[in-house]
Amino acid sequence: MPSAEEIKKVVESYVDLVANGTPEQVADLYAADATVEDPIGADIRNTREALIEFYGVIAAMDKVTSELHWSKIAGDTAVFEFTLITEAGGSAFKITPVDIMVFDDDGKIKTMRAVWSAEDLQTL
Repeated sequence: MPSAEEIKKVVESYVDLVANGTPEQVADLYAADATVEDPIGADIRNTREALIEFYGVIAAMDKVTSELHWSKIAGDTAVFEFTLITEAGGSAFKITPVDIMVFDDDGKIKTMRAVWSAEDLQTL
């Protein structure tokens, strides 16, 4: 099992790469058989191609910023809150989800579930 410090570094990398990296770099943080449910209740993405497509929507924005607010780590699980602001076509949106990630023995994200709803999406 990865250490709490290793998990913390992956969480920090994730928040940074969602805003500043490529979809492939974000996908590299995940295990080959990972699942992403974002938000909870949405269709589960379970292939690298689906992850790249999902994070590609964010990467296509004109401007993206992110900020990690807090994280808690216990065993193989991290829970954290961050803010993501996206700008495209003259519109800006802000969302502050709480993500739950479970990690495999290699320190890769095995599952990610994002807790947020449409009411949480703010127009700026």
